[in-house]
Amino acid sequence: MTGLLLGAAAVVTLAGCGSGGHADTVPPTATGSLERLAAEVKCKPNLQTDADEIRQAICRNGDGRFILATFATDRGQREWINDAKDYGGHYLVGRKWVAVGDDGVVKALRGTLGGDLEEGVDHHAHTG
Repeated sequence: MTGLLLGAAAVVTLAGCGSGGHADTVPPTATGSLERLAAEVKCKPNLQTDADEIRQAICRNGDGRFILATFATDRGQREWINDAKDYGGHYLVGRKWVAVGDDGVVKALRGTLGGDLEEGVDHHAHTG
């Protein structure tokens, strides 16, 4: 679980404030391996985690830099997303996969991969 949380923390370095509109049409949600999803969005994945329950890579394409992760189970995916959301960020969620990055990057990926947009906790609203 520690490795999963470290992966979620890495999202913070890639997530930030983004701009931009949204795709007018959303294709059916893509499925497949991490490599297949990466090929769909034209990135060569730099694999960071290769475990039975999660495979996670850093990707870069013409839209920007993002994390792409695939999961063995729906439950494992939801637990990872719920933990990662505490760090903020923008999430594109498909069946047993997630892409995490700036708002504009995630919205651009949605135009190819489909999926649902989710937002992490906005820590800018908190003052200390």
